Amino acid sequence: QVQLVESGGDLAQPGGSLRLACAVSGTTFSVDGMGWFRRAPGQQRILVAAISSGGNTNYADSVKGRFTISRDNAKNMVYLQMDRLNPEDTAVYYCDTVPWGNYWGQGTQVTVSS
Repeated sequence: QVQLVESGGDLAQPGGSLRLACAVSGTTFSVDGMGWFRRAPGQQRILVAAISSGGNTNYADSVKGRFTISRDNAKNMVYLQMDRLNPEDTAVYYCDTVPWGNYWGQGTQVTVSS
């Protein structure tokens, strides 16, 4: 049974930073691609960052240069460092494994507001 548990969401000020974490269990983590999705109120869930088993990364244009995805295979953890946050980053953030869409966790709320 694959389980994904997100944490680290909080209230942040515009221009601030947060670091999200995802604890993964029940899968062959070291050979799986991982990603972070987000869903803003009234909008669809979109992929914002992805990392391959080998460490190659891709980002949505909206977060390039501001967000960094990383993974620690020894700890079965995936992280999302979010810098220079803006209100448009407000969303529930979810981690997931390739293939996408089968093992959604509860997500973690990120709110960017002054």
